[in-house]
Amino acid sequence: MTLSEENYLKAIYHISDTCEGGISTNAIAEKMNTKASSVTDMIKKLSEKGLVNYKRYKGSELTAEGKLIATNIIRKHRLWEVFLVEKLNFTWDEVHDVAEQLEHIKSEKLIDQLDEFLGFPKRDPHGDPIPDKDGNVSDNADVLLVTLDKNEKGIIVGVKDSSSSFLKYLDKQGIALGKKIKVIDKEPFDNSMKIRIKKEEFMISQQIANNICIKK
Repeated sequence: MTLSEENYLKAIYHISDTCEGGISTNAIAEKMNTKASSVTDMIKKLSEKGLVNYKRYKGSELTAEGKLIATNIIRKHRLWEVFLVEKLNFTWDEVHDVAEQLEHIKSEKLIDQLDEFLGFPKRDPHGDPIPDKDGNVSDNADVLLVTLDKNEKGIIVGVKDSSSSFLKYLDKQGIALGKKIKVIDKEPFDNSMKIRIKKEEFMISQQIANNICIKK
């Protein structure tokens, strides 16, 4: 497997998390920031290796083997993020790009021992579930903050947007995983919210609330 092939499998897996059925060439091209013609060439290669099923007009789907490879790449990525934050004192907005490089390390023994060393974590620093070595991903009952109504509360367990700019914004506001949050008021016009974390109350936009995952 080349680095590029692994990145394509991971991209198809992530897209399939948000939609049903085959993944269009254009959707993959947008995710990979490349041309549709390049995607077509890669899908052909992955199909020949038995990692992707492609049907004309219906798009691409990962085979069982392709899905296992994709989840193992994601497992490595998220374990390295945990390691960087917990052991090397990286901040959660710094780890993604470094983990993008480390996720392509091939040694299964290294990753298994890393998992054990970290205490078999279930989530990465952004709250995303870490697949096990067999590709299983634990189900969760997380909801988006934007779905909560006035006076409802929960615990922050994840973020949908893991971009550096968004994570820095959360740090600035004191919004972090594990913190209890309560909706003090909600504006029907635009779904902006007044929230309380500890004793601090402040307003957040619908865009922010739509990217914070809550366990009720």
